[in-house]
Amino acid sequence: MTTDTPREHSIRLAVQIHPQHASYDAMRDAAIEAEERGVDVVFNWDHFYPLSGDPDGAHFECWTQLASFAEVTRRVEIGPLVTGNSYRNPNLLADMARTVDHISGGRLILGIGSGWFERDYDEYGYDFGTAGNRLRALRRDLAIIEERLKRLNPPPRRDLPILVGGGGEKLTLRITAEHADIWHGFGDPPTIRHKNKVLDGHCRAIGRDPAEIERSTGIRRNSWEDPSAGDRLVEAGATLLTFGIGGPVYDLAFLDRWVEWRDEANARRR
Repeated sequence: MTTDTPREHSIRLAVQIHPQHASYDAMRDAAIEAEERGVDVVFNWDHFYPLSGDPDGAHFECWTQLASFAEVTRRVEIGPLVTGNSYRNPNLLADMARTVDHISGGRLILGIGSGWFERDYDEYGYDFGTAGNRLRALRRDLAIIEERLKRLNPPPRRDLPILVGGGGEKLTLRITAEHADIWHGFGDPPTIRHKNKVLDGHCRAIGRDPAEIERSTGIRRNSWEDPSAGDRLVEAGATLLTFGIGGPVYDLAFLDRWVEWRDEANARRR
């Protein structure tokens, strides 16, 4: 197995529990079950309305849910995939992230993006603006978040990993190179391979080792029964693979074969 840039990161599995069309109890139980089945990370997302199904269906808020996930899990990392930068003052967001990190015992990943779902903005009174303006705000606010994290008392339990989501090659991947520990991209293996090359180039342009950034992507639902799909994404440079699942029922039995695949694949890479 080869990639364009050698990576030191182990293959990891994540479940993104969509906070839509389900009771909170079902979401909490899904987080606990995902941990028990052996995944490495439990994500949710940061929206105010469902992204699929009934647009006015049941939905819950991201960060209060993460605080609860931090209490009911013990091992997995947790975080938003991703939080909308526009929705909270960056100093407040840093404080929220630090607090959830302490609740979890130092397991938070601060996933963040520039925002894109216009209904969130319209319904909650935020200025949607333009994609370019939202990206420039993300770049500005990441620096504010990083500075606030240094000033908080007590500080986070660890150097808080920052995940940036998005695939824009000129600005998003440049922001990723400047600030992120993890990049989450979207697409098939050729797309992920191409975006990784672009991100590597941005890293080299600012004097950063590209291997410092873990590469993340989603597993399409039509591939959940075929762990060989994971091999193709790993060959494209991704090592954190995420399954997104929504309610009302969170059936996670498929994870067992993926956990076995992950362990075997990591053993081959040693």
